[in-house]
Amino acid sequence: MRTWPRTPEEALATQEVLRSRLISAPGPAEIDTVAGLDVAYDGDRLGAAVVVLDYADLSVRDTAVVLGRPAFPYVPGLFAFREVPALLEALEKLTVRPDVLICDGHGVAHPRRFGLAAHLGVLTDLPAFGVGKTRLVGEFAPVGEERGDRSPLIDAGETVGAVLRTRARVKPVFVSAGHRMDLDSACRMTLRLTPEYRLPETTRAADRACRDLLLTPSGAGRPGTLSPKGTH
Repeated sequence: MRTWPRTPEEALATQEVLRSRLISAPGPAEIDTVAGLDVAYDGDRLGAAVVVLDYADLSVRDTAVVLGRPAFPYVPGLFAFREVPALLEALEKLTVRPDVLICDGHGVAHPRRFGLAAHLGVLTDLPAFGVGKTRLVGEFAPVGEERGDRSPLIDAGETVGAVLRTRARVKPVFVSAGHRMDLDSACRMTLRLTPEYRLPETTRAADRACRDLLLTPSGAGRPGTLSPKGTH
């Protein structure tokens, strides 16, 4: 069983070790399935979900959910340590192994270049990237108004992601590579996965699954009590 950090100091040391295993590489040449991963909160409880979609038609191929509690206190920059154990448990329950993981969060667009998508990618050794709703680090020039327009996300002189317009004249998203994935591939896949809405269908499906879990009687959730996630 994997030993999980108990203090910020232990988490920082673990993050540094895992970051050394991060691989920057082009995304897979062939992709059959993609998985969205998300977590919702209800007080001190969480619902984690992984939903696997067919990359060709975006139909659901598999879903796994886990009800649990955060595995680590809330510490900015160490948010992945709260969610990764539950997400790994959900991944292990899948019957369809995804080709790519797409996290509702960030990859290398992180203060220490190791956000949730990078963390999960290294632990599973699956290609992974993040699509965040909000910026965690970096600055960027104004993004064009048309779908597909993008602007580099720059932090400390380094390109850590892209600010990508997935819908014309709609607020952009923040895409960053994680493990075994480059930024161009991540942006291309994000556009493929956003045929109608701002967020990827992977994220939308996983968000519904984890929220539904917390709102079922077994999840003991109550409508209107689900909390947003913090910073990844």
